[in-house]
Amino acid sequence: MSVETTPRQAPAARPNRQAGKATGAWADGDRTPLNHNEAFKQDDDGLNVRTRIEEVYAKEGFDSIAPDDLRGRMRWWGLYTQRKPGIDGGQTASLDPAELDDQYFMLRVRSDGGALSTEQLRTVAAISTEFARDTADITDRQNIQLHWIRVEDVPEIWRRLEAVGLTTAEACGDTPRVILGSPVAGIAADEVVDGTPAVREILERYIGSPEFSNLPRKFKTAISGSPSLDVAHEVNDVSFVGVHHPDFGPGFDVWVGGGLSTNPMFAQRLGTWVALEEVPEVWKGVVSIFRDHGYRRLRNRARLKFLMADWGPEKFREVLEKEYLGRALVDGPVPEQPSGHRRDHVGVHAQKDGRFWVGGAPVAGRVSGSTLYAVAELAERHGSARVRLTAHQKILVLDVPEDQTAAVADGLEALGLPAAPSEWRRGVMACTGIEFCKLALVETKARARTVVAELERRLPDFDVPFSIHVNGCPNSCARTQVADVGLKGMVQKDDEGNLVEVFQVHLGGGLGTEPSLARKTRALKVRAEDLPDYVERLAARYLDQREAGESFAAWARRADEDDLR
Repeated sequence: MSVETTPRQAPAARPNRQAGKATGAWADGDRTPLNHNEAFKQDDDGLNVRTRIEEVYAKEGFDSIAPDDLRGRMRWWGLYTQRKPGIDGGQTASLDPAELDDQYFMLRVRSDGGALSTEQLRTVAAISTEFARDTADITDRQNIQLHWIRVEDVPEIWRRLEAVGLTTAEACGDTPRVILGSPVAGIAADEVVDGTPAVREILERYIGSPEFSNLPRKFKTAISGSPSLDVAHEVNDVSFVGVHHPDFGPGFDVWVGGGLSTNPMFAQRLGTWVALEEVPEVWKGVVSIFRDHGYRRLRNRARLKFLMADWGPEKFREVLEKEYLGRALVDGPVPEQPSGHRRDHVGVHAQKDGRFWVGGAPVAGRVSGSTLYAVAELAERHGSARVRLTAHQKILVLDVPEDQTAAVADGLEALGLPAAPSEWRRGVMACTGIEFCKLALVETKARARTVVAELERRLPDFDVPFSIHVNGCPNSCARTQVADVGLKGMVQKDDEGNLVEVFQVHLGGGLGTEPSLARKTRALKVRAEDLPDYVERLAARYLDQREAGESFAAWARRADEDDLR
């Protein structure tokens, strides 16, 4: 079975394939909608659906919801219809959306920067147990997702969330989504700069504003001053990465145009240095360029990465400075490559104030309302009032006195959130999968748990960082192309004609100042039930063949094809 490879780096700028055709960009002067999504957004701002939810749909029920609200505008308030149970992956692409819809919703709660007080966490937990069948998932964008939500309960859920300062506004839709931030912002001793004030200002000034509630597609932001590069800045639409300028001191390096899915591209540096107080203004400029110049004709080319690929960073910076900021930006240095840092912040770590944070690892972000409530209780019992979610589906308890760290770690362990997890558990991520997602082809969360448990049993002493990212479809919500082992779910028929779940394997991806896409092994597909055997075999070959200090990703990129089977 042969193994085909792709270049290690994301594609460079490419010619504009839309040359000669209307792109739908507002800056071209014609706002005629060129597809159905653009039409319904122009007809009525997505933010306006809240009134109809509260005054009509919550009172009259699911069947009263207008189609463009149900599968469109309700996303502007964090609501997606979830998949009807019993529909296998072979029907995902063939059924009409109405046939896939269940009469329940996934609800995404924003927690920008992953920041939650224990009061807020307890509120989300109570909503989960009362309205969401005790479901809760921590996503790789620092959100909490709940399932089995009825539209009748949404107004009361909003009331409870907003009473403690939480919102679902623009958690989905063609909007500025949750802002990733370092989960140890403001407390890490090695932090370059605390980006929290910039996150807060952007939230207060722009989230929920009609100024940016109709973008060509979703817009993802990351702001972190951590030297561990802990927010996957390489794959966000705009990222601000902490750096020390030799003349101006701590600030941020700006990256634009990242994104994975079926056309993976890494963000490109603008080469600028931005002070903390300038971040909101520069953010506004970047998202304004996307709003005005982004491609709206084709949904599959509407992300900012396609505009960046056509323009290049030099032109993008020029337009930003001249047309949106009205001033030149300072040139800046490249962030340093992390040395010895783990991006997920799991474990027990000293804060700069003498207290500690304790980071626990659920399997692929799957928790429950009951677990989250217990975490809030545990934190408060040991002197903490703050928790954080990470961009790696982990959870941290902050501000723990030194003499309480062991008790907190033991408490997390008892809740299934160990602070000293196996490398298998620590390195696994998974998207929602076919359990709830209408785009998915295969199961992901339960599959990840099975694989982790089996590898822990077979290779309990494996002590090398090793990431396994499980995705239920090609959209790469679990960042499959930048994992050690990325698994993209598919379905195919076996020799008896039965539909089976398989995974296309991606190997040797990674992030950092020099990110690499995984080797895309088109010919290599592994049946779901064979994944533990396959990963065990890979791990053994890596341990046998690695050079001193060589990571799995580096080995996988150079390994012979036969050794990757």
